[in-house]
Parts: sequence; structure tokens; C-alpha cells
Amino acid sequence: MGSQSWTRLKRLSSSSSSSKSLPESHLLPSIPLVKKSCMTKSSVSVGYNYGKCPEDGWDESTLELFLHELAIMDSNNFLGNCGVGEREGRVASALVARRHYRFIHGIGRSGDISAVQPKAAGSSLLNKITNSLVLDIIKLAGVHTVTSCFVVPMATGMSLTLCFLTLRHRRPKAKYIIWPRIDQKSCFKSMITAGFEPVVIENILEGDELRTDLKAVEAKVQELGPDHVLCVHSTTSCFAPRVPDRLEELAVICANYGIPHIVNNAYGVQSSKCMHLIQQGARVGRIDAFVQSLDKNFMVPVGGAIIAGFNDSFIQEISKMYPGRASASPSLDVLITLLSLGSNGYKKLLKERKEMFSYLSNQLKKLSEAYNERLLHTPHNPISLAMTLRTLDKHCSRAVTQLGSMLFTRQVSGARVVPLGSMQTVSGYTFRGFMSHTNNYPCAYLNAASAIGMKTQDVDLFIKRLDKCLKTVKKEQNKESDISGVDNNDKTEDVDIEEMALKLDNVCLDTCQDSS
Repeated sequence: MGSQSWTRLKRLSSSSSSSKSLPESHLLPSIPLVKKSCMTKSSVSVGYNYGKCPEDGWDESTLELFLHELAIMDSNNFLGNCGVGEREGRVASALVARRHYRFIHGIGRSGDISAVQPKAAGSSLLNKITNSLVLDIIKLAGVHTVTSCFVVPMATGMSLTLCFLTLRHRRPKAKYIIWPRIDQKSCFKSMITAGFEPVVIENILEGDELRTDLKAVEAKVQELGPDHVLCVHSTTSCFAPRVPDRLEELAVICANYGIPHIVNNAYGVQSSKCMHLIQQGARVGRIDAFVQSLDKNFMVPVGGAIIAGFNDSFIQEISKMYPGRASASPSLDVLITLLSLGSNGYKKLLKERKEMFSYLSNQLKKLSEAYNERLLHTPHNPISLAMTLRTLDKHCSRAVTQLGSMLFTRQVSGARVVPLGSMQTVSGYTFRGFMSHTNNYPCAYLNAASAIGMKTQDVDLFIKRLDKCLKTVKKEQNKESDISGVDNNDKTEDVDIEEMALKLDNVCLDTCQDSS
């Protein structure tokens, strides 16, 4: 390896997971191991740019060369290697080995997910590079003062649990987590799994929006006592009509009372508004860590998250709380994705998502008005939209859930219908009006979201299928009279087929209700 390449490699590793350099001995793989791998110059000299995401994406051949050169730095891929331990990177299936590009050792060591493995220099370097690129993207997305982050091979819920468990050692008297209500099971169960008691703060209705009740949060802090509160657990990305929490005000409350603040930013990286809220909250008050999903923000398979924050030592403390080694698959997936896209490619996706949000909003508004419904006014939610279903619900509440079943059987995924009065028990806690984020929202509604990667054809097909489903439900409600405004295409549809589809929807609906 050339001296210039080795210098770049050292600079990359020393800045890989935080903006401040750490001791070289803590971060770098063993120099003899790197030299032993006979790594060629190309993968170090091309595109590293000292730990920043390249502006333009790499082609597949360059990416595969880069990954293979990293892989041969792991001892299990050395020619003539003799392994006599219990974990030596042995893989029975060649297909499995190829699927993982022969990165078999995973990341971290038994005591720290961010630690370097002496016999897996390539996997360790892959982990450092990935954390560095992700940190660069988080800054690009709007949280400019973030100092540290790491990829963890767990989804958002378990990653939040890891944060809460880390805080337990800092706040031994604490037993409560204050949580402005968000009807999503995993974030609620993350607090239960960590062994804490969630204190649910009901949202307040402002117009159509459900917003944070700041007075109730502060009153609960005073009632319980700051020392007995582990943290405030807030949320950015969410389903409308719930909107992101008032992060700046919550951050100020946390700073004033000396209480940690953990933010569930599950799919907020793709939203400049969500990222701005985090940046401002950290500027005016206190945010200790924010957690985001890899699959929701970077279009990779489910199973990874990013834990990030503004204090290097606390983020490192969280990484050391993870017990044992970890799978390298989430890190490998997001590394390949970011190197394929480049920063320009990711910025283009963010721009397109905003455009799709406006397009979806306009199309859903037109459709809702055609059925005497309306698009709920939720300007503080930059990702999710909600359309009322009053005309369905006033005839029969079953029609609302039937609509959701019909959409699913017609291959519309991601849309949610929220009926009135739904009850749900989660880990022993019963929520009234579950899925609507409040006990008594004024109307039933349907959700749709503009997430990263959505295309114009997705919106058009969704609107077309939703239109047909609404017509069918209306027709079912008024069997003895014709419905005005039916398209000619619908008039020519076979009646028997339509009735069979309705029966299938009813069966699916009954099955879903039984399973819940």
C-alpha cells in the first residue's frame, strides 16, 4: 500500500464516526494486517474524500472492486490462513458467502459494537467508513452540528431501547419516561422493554392537527420530580393528523429541568423540516440522541438504524452498551447505497420526495372533494396526509375498515384507514381511539404518505384505485339506487365479479379483525 493511500486511510478512520479525532490505536486496524492483505491502491485512493460521501455515485464495477479489496483484509480470506478458534469466518454455503461479499466476521467486538476486530480489518474499516458517510449525510440533510453517529443492526424500536438502557446508568433513580402520545407500537414497547413506565401525554387538537401539550409535559415533570424522569421521548415523523412534536420547546424544558431528551426520528432524515426541528432543538435546548431507520430513509432492507447525537462521549457510551458483535449487513447495505447514489444522488431523492408530497396532496385534495370529503389541514406534517371519511362513517363504521381491506386486496400498500373508537391494548396499556393518536378524533380518515423513492406513477395508480374503491363502497351502500358520476368503464364492469370482490374484501376484513 502506498504512503499516500495509507495517510488517507488513517484520516478516514480517525474521523469515521465523529467529527473529532479519536486515538489512532482505538480506531485503526492493525497495520501489519492491512499490509498482509495486499490491498491494492485503487480502493483507498478513489473516492474516499476523507470520510465524506462522494458527490457523484460510483458504478457497480468500482463498487464491487472496492468491496472485494476490503474483504481480503479479513483473516478468513487470507491465502493460507489457519483458523483454530470457535469463530473463524467459516461459511458452509458459497451462496451465503457471496451474498455478504465474504464479510463474515461482522462488526465490533464483544464489548463494543464500534471496536476494531484485529482479525477483521476489512470489516472494521467498512464499519468506520459507513458511520462516516452516514454522519456526512445527516449533516447534508439539515442537522449540521451533529458530532457523532453509528449504524446499529437493529430496527428503530430496539435502538431506542438501547438509548434508554444507557441512560439508566446515568439516572439510577429514574423510573418514568414522558412520552407525548404517538400511536405506533414499537416506540411504546421500546420503553416497556427497557423496564420503564411510560407516562402518556395526550395531544391537543389545534384545527385539524394534533400537537404537543407542552403545559401537560412540564406539569408532569414537576409532579414526578426531575430525578425520577429518565427522559422525554419525543417524535418527529408521524402519521397525520398528528404532527411532529414541538421539539424546540421540549428541548428547552429538558434543559431547564436537567432531563435527557431522546428523539424518535424514524423516517425524518428525508424531511428537511424534521431535521431542522432537531437542529433547532439542540441549539436552544437539549437533545441527547436521535434515532432513525435505515430502510425508511435510505431504501435498504429492514433491520438497521442510526443513533446520532451532539455529544461524542454519550454516543460512544450507547455503542458500548450493545452486547457482543453485530451483523455487518445493515452497514454494508447503506454503504453500497450511499456510494452508488453519491451525495448528489441522495439530494436529488430528497428534492423529488418534496415534489411528490405536493403532487400527492393536490391529487388527494381533488379526489376528496369529488366525494364530499376534504383533505385535513396539517401544514406541520411534511410527510403524511389525511383525507376524511365522514360520508362513509355516517352510514356504517364497517365501511371505513372495508375500504382499507379493499385497497389492500387491490395491491395498495401503506395507506391506512382509521375508524372512530378503535381500542387497542399494548403491553398492558389500553389506548382509546388507537391509530388516531388521541381518544376522540372528530372523524374517521385515510392516511397516505410521500416517502423517499415515491414516483409520479405510484401517486397516479393509488388515486385511480382509491377512486374505484370509493365508488364500489358507495355502490354497496346504495344498492337500490344508481350513484351519480360513475365512469363509463365502471358501468361496463361485470356485476358478478364486483360482488365477488366485495365478498372477498369482507372475508379479509373479518380475518384481520380476528387476528387483532
